[in-house]
Order: sequence, then structure tokens, then C-alpha cells
Amino acid sequence: MTLVLTLKTAPPQRLDLSPLLPHLLNGKSAKEIAAIDLATTREKASVGDIFKLRAGSPEEIRFEGGSERFDAVGEGLTQGRVAVAGDVGVNAGRKMAGGELAIFGNAGPYAGSAMAGGKLEITGNAGDFLGAPREGEIHGMSGGLLVVRGNAGRRAGDRVRRGTILIEGDAGDWLASRFIAGTLVVLGRVGASPGYLMRRGTLVLAKPPELDSTFVDCGTFASSFPAVFARFLLPESRAAARLFRSHLRRFGGDMAVLGKGEIFVPA
Repeated sequence: MTLVLTLKTAPPQRLDLSPLLPHLLNGKSAKEIAAIDLATTREKASVGDIFKLRAGSPEEIRFEGGSERFDAVGEGLTQGRVAVAGDVGVNAGRKMAGGELAIFGNAGPYAGSAMAGGKLEITGNAGDFLGAPREGEIHGMSGGLLVVRGNAGRRAGDRVRRGTILIEGDAGDWLASRFIAGTLVVLGRVGASPGYLMRRGTLVLAKPPELDSTFVDCGTFASSFPAVFARFLLPESRAAARLFRSHLRRFGGDMAVLGKGEIFVPA
């Protein structure tokens, strides 16, 4: 059976849900789980104060009800599955290295920040800095699969060095800013300056944007890469797979830096 935590009422403060992970709850009784502290202020807030528990295996944890005050949901996830039926706050899936985190709602800023593995899926919208590093960190996402079914805010994919991000809706300004490596796909529209200062990596954009002058038109693209990636994305998004099967035009850049990145748009 799944371990279910049902929200009793709207939380009165921001909560740190990072202790509620399968590998951290293994072997704990329902009473022990209920006593875990989630508070981020001086006011005490334990799991039992916020949620009604239904005992089950912590290999799968389901939150019934969400809140933009639910911070760090799935942070550090290494195994199992965590699902949230509702919205979450900042740092969802941050530093996760394995397992699956499913958010059936919106996520705040820094979802998937420093993610190294596993799968994070957000059925609603994501805030700014999707997959990006936090203050003082050098790199953002370094592995795994991050899927957003709605829109993403500004600076999605900032300093990403590996992994795949798929955004089925729109993305804000400075998409893939300072991109180091990896693949980022957007099926909707993108804001100003996509690929700003990207060094390497691949952007695939379904709606051709206005690119900065530091990107060079390299003509239409002929390679086996799109077909291979289409098969990889097909289980996640038929529309994304169709995009990779279409004729693509390649732009190289950002020539203001290393210039080994590439942006593909429909030819």
C-alpha cells in the first residue's frame, strides 16, 4: 500500500518537506513519521499537525492536497516515487538523483535545481529558474529527465550541464542562459534571447524565435540524432517526437562565448 498524507488545512507557514522521502522513512512507524518536524519558523509544525496519515510502504508516497508553501518536495530523492495532488513551492526535486517525482499542479522557482537523475514531471506550470543552480552554485541540472506540461518562467535551463528538459507550453526570457550541455525542448513560444551565452548543448524550439545576432544560420540539418531522440521522447510527448522528425534548421552559437551550442527550429 502507498503511504498517503492528506492535507488537513492550509499550512500557516512555509514547510520543509525534504525529510519525507522513501529512503528516509524506511523502517519508521506511522507515529514516528507523524512526529517529524517540518517547520521553517519558530512555530512547531510536525507531519501530524499538517497531514492525516494512512500507513503504507514509503516506497511510494502520495500527498493528497498541495500548497505553494510546500517547499523542497522530493529534494534529494534517490529511489521510489513521490506524487503530489496539488501545487508545491520552491526547490521541488532539487538535487534528486533517482526515483520519480510527479507534481499534479504548479511548481515554484528552482524546480529540478541541481537535479542529477530520475524523472521530475510537473503537469502545471513551473516558476523561474527551472533546473538552474541556486545562489553560489556553479552548475544547474546535471542529469535526469524534467518534464513540464504547462509553461515555464524565466531562465529555464540556466547553466544546465547534462540531462533533458521538455517544456510543452511556453518559456520565458533567457531560456537556456549560460547553457553548458544537455538538451532542452520547448513546444510553445519562447521569450527574448534564448540561448544567451550558451557554450554547448542543444535547444529545439517548435516556434521559431527571434535570435540574438550572435547566432549563425547553418542551414538545414541532416543527421541521425533527431530520429534517435524522437524515439526517446515518444513515451513522454508525441508532439515532441513529431518535432524531431520534421526538417530542422540549425543555428550555431552563442558566438559571444565558446559558440559550440546549437538551436534547432523547423525548416
